[in-house]
Amino acid sequence: MGNIIVNVLIAFLIGSLLLGFQRKVMARIQRRPGPPVIQHLLHTLKFYIKESSFPRTAAMPFYIAIAATLCGIWISAVIIGPVLEGSLLLFFGIYALHKIVEHNAGSSSGSPYGKLSCVRAVFSAAAEMPLFAVLAIIYLQTRTMIISDIIGYQSIHGPLLLKLPLAAMMFFVLILSKAPYSPFSITKGKDIISGYETEHFGVLRGYLMISESIAWYMLLWIFLTVFIGGLSLPLYILGMVIITTITAFINATTPMLNPNHSVAIQVILAFVGIAGSIVLMLVM
Repeated sequence: MGNIIVNVLIAFLIGSLLLGFQRKVMARIQRRPGPPVIQHLLHTLKFYIKESSFPRTAAMPFYIAIAATLCGIWISAVIIGPVLEGSLLLFFGIYALHKIVEHNAGSSSGSPYGKLSCVRAVFSAAAEMPLFAVLAIIYLQTRTMIISDIIGYQSIHGPLLLKLPLAAMMFFVLILSKAPYSPFSITKGKDIISGYETEHFGVLRGYLMISESIAWYMLLWIFLTVFIGGLSLPLYILGMVIITTITAFINATTPMLNPNHSVAIQVILAFVGIAGSIVLMLVM
């Protein structure tokens, strides 16, 4: 239990700082001073001392439970990942569950912004599902879906990043789609305020922000572990900072795409990654 608590705290704190760092880098690229790096962490803690309010249109008690559930599923991801180094398939199952909860978080509020966001969540899933083919590519290369075994494979044969660069590209697009202000972030576009989070205040918003921090940490952790191998915590942090900087640059210089273009581009990149990875495996 102590190991789980420590890993969850590490995921939350580092994830919060990385999200704050991303905003800072974006601001500097756009020649703005930007907020302090600890801003996301401060906002998260602030919501726990704010008054909680509930819209009359909310579907109670589902509206309350869904926010806590979103936080809980990413805590489960920490247990499956850094704690147990279990099945990669289970981790992606949690990601798929996140999409379902994201949809329900929007629909349960009764807000028109939330409802439009939950429709976009389903729409975006149509683009992200082909990216899950990265699972099959990894299995074909390593003959395992267990994270600890994948780490062991790389210790012998070298990083999968060098053997499956297009599969890594597919996973990176998946990470980019979850980054704040991403060109693919259609569920929380500026035209629908904060999307499924619009009507959540106080403690419920705090739950959502904790889940965002842990989710960002876990997506980066899985990427580094699966495509580079098991690393020490300082190297994990260095890798996460590098990936966060790259996503910040893309987000700061790329306009947000409309839903049709977002889905189309992600699907094209997925098929390029699938076809290219199969060809590389056959050649090598």
